[in-house]
Amino acid sequence: MKPENRRHAGIILLVLPTVIYGGVSLLTLLTAGADYANSPLRQDLWRAGHAHAAVLLIFSLLALLLAEHAQLSPFWERLATTLIPASAILLPAAFFLSVASPTATKPNGLISLAYVGAVALVVGVLILGIGLMRQPAAK
Repeated sequence: MKPENRRHAGIILLVLPTVIYGGVSLLTLLTAGADYANSPLRQDLWRAGHAHAAVLLIFSLLALLLAEHAQLSPFWERLATTLIPASAILLPAAFFLSVASPTATKPNGLISLAYVGAVALVVGVLILGIGLMRQPAAK
């Protein structure tokens, strides 16, 4: 693995415990009888945020491995391997922060981060997919 991708993977692995902490926090909120349980919207969005964070971080690690085999310039490889983990931050942030207020009955404007995260994910995946489908340069 390239040194920059190895470092990137290390950072992703260091971030993963925050997702674990989020899962423990959700479990505590559900079992402690907090007001969290009184808001189906908050439950749904926080559950979605936690799930997206975990899945997208693991996918980010896979993307780093796939990038090693893609026919991409360093710029495009770095863009793809940056956008995919960025989506793992932006999507959950949208879900968590859009209903952070205990009285929220609908998501606030921060839900727009979900669209930014979705675009980052799509662009990163498309770049990586195109790079994997390209033929190696003839020698």
